[in-house]
Amino acid sequence: MKVEIWSDVVCPWCYVGKRQFERALAEFPHADQVSVEWRSFELDPGAPPATDSSMSEVLQRKYGMTGEQAAAANQRMTALAAGVGLDYHLDRVQLGNTFDAHRLIHLAAVHGLADAMKERLLAAYFTEGQAIGETATLQRLAVEVGLDPDEVASTLASREFADEVRGDEARAVALGATGVPFFVIDETYGVAGAQPSDVLLGALERAWSESHPIVMIDEAGAASCADDSCSI
Repeated sequence: MKVEIWSDVVCPWCYVGKRQFERALAEFPHADQVSVEWRSFELDPGAPPATDSSMSEVLQRKYGMTGEQAAAANQRMTALAAGVGLDYHLDRVQLGNTFDAHRLIHLAAVHGLADAMKERLLAAYFTEGQAIGETATLQRLAVEVGLDPDEVASTLASREFADEVRGDEARAVALGATGVPFFVIDETYGVAGAQPSDVLLGALERAWSESHPIVMIDEAGAASCADDSCSI
């Protein structure tokens, strides 16, 4: 069974959604038969590689919040993240463009390290306050998860995997995804948002049962019990 997850590495709900999905997968009895593919989605494709704006300032500009309202919103998000074991420090995140980060995730996928790359980028951004829009930071993080330094440098210096990123984004639009995280199971079931783990588990179970139906073999006259009586 294939699960595709569209998300951005600067989306606070996407990291929460990742943890919720991991919890669901841990309870799914067929987890060893599930392949997870990370898909690209940019919340702000026009963002510069780096900016001096804080998360609070962005909320104030985008939603017309006051400074106090923005601070309260960040505190609520931090508390929600803590509920799934994440340590957010939204006061020190360094905003930036995520296009190259998504290209690195595609590179990592070639080597079976997509999830590790995704996790490292999210932690670097939300917990450590690293500038994931800057080439030097991306280079270091990619090497940390086991990618070859020369291959990483070559990829970042080129447009390699650019088409894959744009393809993911175009497909998200075609599927009707207007936000992230967005989960698609076996190209049939879509789950929008950072849903609780039990909702995601239910989606996995439903997709599995419908793709692996039980075929009944009826033997005429076979004895059985029903309700409070048995045939003798």
